[in-house]
Amino acid sequence: MGIRYLKTYAALEGHLGAEETEALLAWLRSQSRPQVHLGHCATLHTALLQTLLALRPRIKAGPKDAWLCQALGLPAPSSRTPS
Repeated sequence: MGIRYLKTYAALEGHLGAEETEALLAWLRSQSRPQVHLGHCATLHTALLQTLLALRPRIKAGPKDAWLCQALGLPAPSSRTPS
C-alpha cells in the first residue's frame, strides 16, 4: 500500500518503508495543521516513526499495533473508544 495524501490528512496504510519518509516529511511541513490516519498501518519503518515523533502531527486514527501506539504516546488499541 503506502501513503495516500488526502485533502485534510495523510493515510498511512499497510507496510511502510523508509522510502516513504521524504515525501511524508515534505507533506507534513507543507500543511498548516497536519493530520495522519494510522488505522490501517501494519508496520512503520523507524524513519517514518521518527518523522512523526519530531513533527507531532495530529493523529486522526491510531494504529492497531500496541507497541506502535506506545511509541507514539497513544492509548493502547484495547483502551480506545470506538469511532
